[in-house]
Amino acid sequence: MADYPLKQRFVLDTSTFLTSEIRREDEDVAAAVDRLLELIAEAKLSLNISCYIPPSVAVELEQMLRNRDVPEETCTKLNTWLIKKNPARFEVMIPAEIVYGFIDEMSGRVDRGLRVSEKAVRKAEESREEPLEEGEYMTEIDQVISDLRSEYRRTLRRGVLDSREDFDLLVLARELEAGVVTEDTGIINWAEDFGLRYLKGRDFPGLLEQYLRASDA
Repeated sequence: MADYPLKQRFVLDTSTFLTSEIRREDEDVAAAVDRLLELIAEAKLSLNISCYIPPSVAVELEQMLRNRDVPEETCTKLNTWLIKKNPARFEVMIPAEIVYGFIDEMSGRVDRGLRVSEKAVRKAEESREEPLEEGEYMTEIDQVISDLRSEYRRTLRRGVLDSREDFDLLVLARELEAGVVTEDTGIINWAEDFGLRYLKGRDFPGLLEQYLRASDA
């Protein structure tokens, strides 16, 4: 790994900015994100605390913010104070035991997903397809399919690493020996396996405020 000077580094996930837990009572998404970016800027200038984000995660975050009508000025701050860096995928070593555990877990989740599907099929067989009454939008079969999608997604994806963006974030944090900041339980589980420091996104603004208050004192 590269030889970096000793200082605080964090790698941030999209959920850090989008969780409702960072918002004050009178804040919307845009105001909360702007306040967090101001804290990140102050921590960088005063304490040399660096916040990183993989480019793949940055693209995802910017799109999510624009979909929520966050002002362009805030997106500009995002590009100013978050350091975009691709992880060194060919240099960072991942223990075989971690990969083995991931394969084993996904195999078990696929089996549970099949059971969810079988349950939905049986329920659909018991349902009667009847014409929609006025004001109705879903038949019984439609509802079974909707429930299947939700339960299948929970069974296979919740609490597991399920995207390249998540993996980029973890590899970058391992490369930089940085703390991971996220609300995603799948990323947290893997951060533990990687031996990485991690922090819930909801606690990150408070952490920066504590650092800044301590430095003033």
